[in-house]
Amino acid sequence: MDTLRSMALFVKVAETGSFKQAAEEMNYSNSLISKDIGKLEKMVGARLLQRSTRKVQLTEIGKGYLERCREIMKSHQEAQDYVQEMQGQPRGRLKINAPMTLGITDLGHAFSAFSAQHPEVELEVDLSDDPVDLITQGYDVGFRASSSGIDVNYVGKPIATFSLHLVTTPKYIKANAPINSQEELSQHNFYIYSLAIRKNKLPLGGGITVSGNIKANNTIFLREAILQGNGIGLLPSFVCAKEIQSGDLVELFSDNSLPKLNFYVLYPSRQYTPPKLAKFVEFMESWFKK
Repeated sequence: MDTLRSMALFVKVAETGSFKQAAEEMNYSNSLISKDIGKLEKMVGARLLQRSTRKVQLTEIGKGYLERCREIMKSHQEAQDYVQEMQGQPRGRLKINAPMTLGITDLGHAFSAFSAQHPEVELEVDLSDDPVDLITQGYDVGFRASSSGIDVNYVGKPIATFSLHLVTTPKYIKANAPINSQEELSQHNFYIYSLAIRKNKLPLGGGITVSGNIKANNTIFLREAILQGNGIGLLPSFVCAKEIQSGDLVELFSDNSLPKLNFYVLYPSRQYTPPKLAKFVEFMESWFKK
């Protein structure tokens, strides 16, 4: 029995809640994973998972065992990383969490460039705009765009700054009453980013309350909706810069300062930073500077 492999498979099943998904992600068959976890349960003398036709759940013992397995897997990986560092060859897997929109735009290019320089490092990328706990979900590194601070549980480095823009279309301006003051924005159809800290309050003039008939958790979706000519929105530069330049979008109150979005690369605080992670962070800092 390969105990480390069985532990890794158990962790993956626990994290995904599915034997099928774990099999797809780990490139093993369902039957092999089931047998390995069965052997693991026999070895420890306790049931770790409750299985049903619909879902897989951890038992109370399984929850505690999961955390210990994660520590063992991390120590095992750090031991391998140490050897690679001594040989000067960063390799292995990096599990990455990144915002959906930046993943679709800039980060795909950045990650591809890193992989070209370090082909022995495998990047496993999950894109999501929802807040994710990097530590409990087993991520090595994450990215966050925020106008406020970052979680103190992580080591965080700001690697870029983006601006925010109030935008609409020439069509919307032509079809609606003139917008002469910021306060008048509350009278217009405003498309809202649902994951924003302030939700429907704009960071202008102490907070202007807006409302509209579209709310979404993705800014690319909101940009496409705004381009149809029926609303206004607040978008980051990496989503709307090209459209502003082309004239498809018009910026409102461009002379008023909106807060900047700081873009951070984050990773859990640890005593030993693997060379693959150190190289990745170093590369991302350099890439965004260029």
